[in-house]
Amino acid sequence: MPISMGFTTLNPITCKLPNIITSHHNNNHHALDPTYIKRAAELSDKSACFTSPHPNFGCVIARNEKVVGEGYLYAQGTTPAEVQAVETGGEWCRGATAYVNMEPGDCHGDFTAVSSFIKVAASITRVVVGIRHPLQHLRGKAIQTLRSEGLQVDVLGEDIRTASIEDALKSCLVVNAPLLYRSASRVPFSVLKYAMTLDGKIAASSGHASWISSKQSRSRVFELRGRSDAVIVGGNTVRKDNPRLTPRHGGDHLPMRIVMSQTLDLPEVAHLWDVREVPTIVVTQRGARRSFQKFLASKGVEVVEFDILNPKDVVDYLYDRGYLSILWECGGGLSAAAISSGVIHKVHAFVAPKIIGGKNAPSPVGELGMVEMTQALELIDVSYEQIGADVLISGYLQPIPDLTPVIPSVDETSAIDPSLSPYDSPIIFFYKTWDPYGSFSNFSPHPFRLPDENGDHVTWSSVEHYYQAHKFVGSSNPNASSYVEAIYMAKSPEEAARTGRKTQREHPDMVRSDWDNVKTEVMYKALKCKFSSYPHLRSMLVSTVGSVLVEASPHDYFWGGGRDGEGLNYLGRLLMKLRSEFLGDDTHKAGISAGYREA
Repeated sequence: MPISMGFTTLNPITCKLPNIITSHHNNNHHALDPTYIKRAAELSDKSACFTSPHPNFGCVIARNEKVVGEGYLYAQGTTPAEVQAVETGGEWCRGATAYVNMEPGDCHGDFTAVSSFIKVAASITRVVVGIRHPLQHLRGKAIQTLRSEGLQVDVLGEDIRTASIEDALKSCLVVNAPLLYRSASRVPFSVLKYAMTLDGKIAASSGHASWISSKQSRSRVFELRGRSDAVIVGGNTVRKDNPRLTPRHGGDHLPMRIVMSQTLDLPEVAHLWDVREVPTIVVTQRGARRSFQKFLASKGVEVVEFDILNPKDVVDYLYDRGYLSILWECGGGLSAAAISSGVIHKVHAFVAPKIIGGKNAPSPVGELGMVEMTQALELIDVSYEQIGADVLISGYLQPIPDLTPVIPSVDETSAIDPSLSPYDSPIIFFYKTWDPYGSFSNFSPHPFRLPDENGDHVTWSSVEHYYQAHKFVGSSNPNASSYVEAIYMAKSPEEAARTGRKTQREHPDMVRSDWDNVKTEVMYKALKCKFSSYPHLRSMLVSTVGSVLVEASPHDYFWGGGRDGEGLNYLGRLLMKLRSEFLGDDTHKAGISAGYREA
């Protein structure tokens, strides 16, 4: 899907949002705030199926009750929604109001989104924010910056609450529910999905389960997968159903596939062991079937051992890996364990108008230890939708966290007690681009220019784009240039990484012969150009002097620190080398050996 999908071209003279009646609101230009905020949330949801993890941002600019610009963030590292909307609105932004479903996530002097409003400060006079940013180190920063530039900034619902405002705020919460859960509860947002007959069975007594739900319902499941960072099944599902767990038509994002099995009593032939398109992780009990673990490793399947395998420890581990949302597509036993562990936040139940009976036919949720109806867990905010012949019943087991009242920012906390510092540790970790030091990531959205082999300057969207493309630059295979172009055109750093890694796995002959020897040099060259191009990034890096920088990816043992700190942390080491170079310290100029293979 082309990146231009983020832009909406509108005729500001005649266009209004559909189904909006404005004639009764002339006396109160704020009356349409909930409508436009809800529209911004709807726009932001367009990105959910395409890449992850990142917050969903949408922006609407309206003037005289007419929409003049819209946009949404396609993926981390692409053009911000605010910039798209301003560029679309052009001169029609004069005197307009900008509406965003969530406070912009600009931080550490990287004000791309916020500056799009400030640059036209004489034009855009007011900004309405749906909800403040849920991450504490970003919360209130953009609002404060905009107000300091003279713009009026209102946060929806913080001065008055009406039914329409509550409805709009609900849209803002739902569209970024994964980030809200992660921020408030320090766990990924977990959704349990199952399909059952009218009499509550997920399979016949024989175990046969294809197909309970309609084709339309199965298409909806593909969409749910495409909106998730990972999909979890149990060993029994692998043995009986041999699933693929791919989103198919659910979008470009390919979620991690995760199998939970205590004993590793799993078949040697399974679709999930084919990791050419989608990676698979098997989580198991420590010491289980060492020989089968080696077999899985030979297939490229990652195996993670736990002292005691349980849903809570697994989701804690996935939280550490940076995942926002998890889809559970498991049988009754694992579903019951996940619910009992308190890790399930939402349920999607597809109910088919079929009756199969059977005393021993399995149900979607196993034993929970409840003996009275008064103990039953009740869903909240329940919705019903007919999909084909089926009915989809959805609801929350745990409400979406509402982070109001405002959590004090780091600056506010320090003002109360100057002895408090959020960075007491001499080790500074960074990983995802929304982390306090997320700008250090090779995935951060900071374009830069470097000359190509012909001396022509080329603009790269991110360090990751440059790094992945240069696996194939100078390859002896004449077809390698097509992969360089595909990576260069990738709409996000995540997409560039997927394309580069997949090509490297499937077509090793395309990779330049000296790659293992030059990859750290390639990364360093890109990092140096990025930090040299952005003074605030250089200052931020220099300010960490005296601290060890660690790329905290728990599954990258070359560039990252690994799960237990056993990784080589080459990205952190390159940044420390660059920091020394900026400081004029030549103690690290001996270079870094690149004689390791990428994990």
